[in-house]
Amino acid sequence: MTITSSAHPFRPATGRAGPGSCQADWLSVAERKDTSGSLGLGVRAASDGSPLPAARQVLAVTARPGQESADIGGVLLAFRRAGASLALLCLTRGEASPLNSTCERLETIRPWELRVAAGILGVSSVMVSDFPDGGLSRGPVGALTERVARALREHEAVLLIVADPAGGPDDVRVAEVACRTARQAGVPVIAPTVPGARHSWPLDLGGETAVARATQRSAAAAHGSQSQAVTEVSRRLGALGGREHLRWLIPAVLCTPQRDKSARPRALAI
Repeated sequence: MTITSSAHPFRPATGRAGPGSCQADWLSVAERKDTSGSLGLGVRAASDGSPLPAARQVLAVTARPGQESADIGGVLLAFRRAGASLALLCLTRGEASPLNSTCERLETIRPWELRVAAGILGVSSVMVSDFPDGGLSRGPVGALTERVARALREHEAVLLIVADPAGGPDDVRVAEVACRTARQAGVPVIAPTVPGARHSWPLDLGGETAVARATQRSAAAAHGSQSQAVTEVSRRLGALGGREHLRWLIPAVLCTPQRDKSARPRALAI
């Protein structure tokens, strides 16, 4: 099968979210300033003034294999270089991709490819669930939220990363359940975004740009079953240059842990 110019690498053939379809309340939180230097529970502004939060344990949550390399790989490498311990939870096995350059079943080969790619990116812990790829948007919110919460507890993460929710319905659902979990645990959530997005800020990879992008390309290439998409991934990484753009889905300064299970999640200002 030939990948078309409109197809997104490593994404099932369900299409991208249309304009205005991702305007959930947790995507339009108000920006708040904090002059104390503390960004939230276990998250602080980096001492060198870098726009990368200095989190010790970071959990990335993705909808499918490949996103850890193509979509958030540059951000993961930045956190790893800053000394963070990285864990990855992928909620599906990636079986809905229209591409397969191997003789193996996708649900068998793609989790293995994911582990190889994660190792290249410096991720120390990889968890793969078997929720239906391409069907997360229709999946059980409670079960998805519990799975993310369990991973958060196991890794003792103080920061969550998800892919850009504008990517499609499954990515919207991943961001939703990540934010539900984060509200209850009192941890912030960030996501990469496009330049100029509301409340976004640039993350300059600086002198590490060439190494970071080469590492991302190597991680993407580990997904051999998706080899037809690797050229497009490489093109997109080249277009990004030495910058990533990030935004808070749940700003760290708004985070308060919920110690009482009966308490309602704290509402965000929008």
